[in-house]
Amino acid sequence: MNVADSAINLLKSLIATPSFSKEEDSAAQVIAAFFSERNIPTTHKLHNSWVRNRHWQEGKPVLLLNSHIDTVKPATGWQRDPFYPGIEEEDILYGLGSNDAGGPLVSLIATFLHFYDRSDLPFNLILAATAEEEISGAQGIASVIPELGSIDCAIVGEPTQMRMAIAEKGLMVINAEAKGVSGHAAREEGINALYIALDDIARIRKMDLERVSPLLGKVKMTVTQIEAGKQHNVVPDSCRFVIDVRTNECYRNEEVYEILQAQVQAELKPRSFRLNSSGIPLEHPLVQSGLNLGLPYFGSPTLSDQALMPFPSLKIGPGDSARSHTADEYIRLSEIREGIDIYIRLIEGFRNS
Repeated sequence: MNVADSAINLLKSLIATPSFSKEEDSAAQVIAAFFSERNIPTTHKLHNSWVRNRHWQEGKPVLLLNSHIDTVKPATGWQRDPFYPGIEEEDILYGLGSNDAGGPLVSLIATFLHFYDRSDLPFNLILAATAEEEISGAQGIASVIPELGSIDCAIVGEPTQMRMAIAEKGLMVINAEAKGVSGHAAREEGINALYIALDDIARIRKMDLERVSPLLGKVKMTVTQIEAGKQHNVVPDSCRFVIDVRTNECYRNEEVYEILQAQVQAELKPRSFRLNSSGIPLEHPLVQSGLNLGLPYFGSPTLSDQALMPFPSLKIGPGDSARSHTADEYIRLSEIREGIDIYIRLIEGFRNS
């Protein structure tokens, strides 16, 4: 059986194994068994697993291949069993996590196997199959990076149609609370916190930060949740709302928070500052290898484990981001085969740079 067929069979096993964020233990066992069958030593931490190439040599640069094993929960509207790896038209593989990010994960694993026994690599390889990507959890790639030692750069497997995402928007979620004074709705009493929040939301809708990225565009701010009031006849003294902020590389999350807080009356409390915009320079040898293959590049609006990596990283993989988190999610087997081929040629070009 060739590496592509082995990868597809592994993907079928992963689809059949529920692996929601924080519940990835069974999927991690599937990954461990796959490497054990090939006598490849595997290291584990929590629900994360990683392997190193056979001819590891201290002092060489290190290339990390990374993708995630967790999935979101099935969306409403599935017309088939999300945990049954069904194939139709001889090319379409259905199943939860098939596209995000099972296809990229098994393609990277197949690529790792291709290079595993090579003694002529000018760098070391680590393949890490990690948890909690869908929630940017602390027990995923963030817990693994300190265990891996020095990493020079990474390939992050996500569905990009094998286009190179050389930049990625960051994410900051902000809890906001507008405060007023309660009073009877029938009289001119109180200060309506809901009205304060609506004024703030109107300002947020109109805000247009001046630094625009050529790859990622503008910083995008969206109010996604709101809650106020307990009774119809009481002026609410508190209104809570949530702001989803997608930052470009021109701003740190802390800077956008400070700009926002200066413009609104509500008290803002960011849940975290750690998910900043990330990426890799165009002149990086890994990107240059892709350009030599004719691969297009773009800036990605979606977040991945790139945001948690303190080294240059390139996001690329088979599948289509538009299928992620959708009912009847699927990936094409031809996309996986093509993805493996491109990954191999991408690394070969990087090796020869």
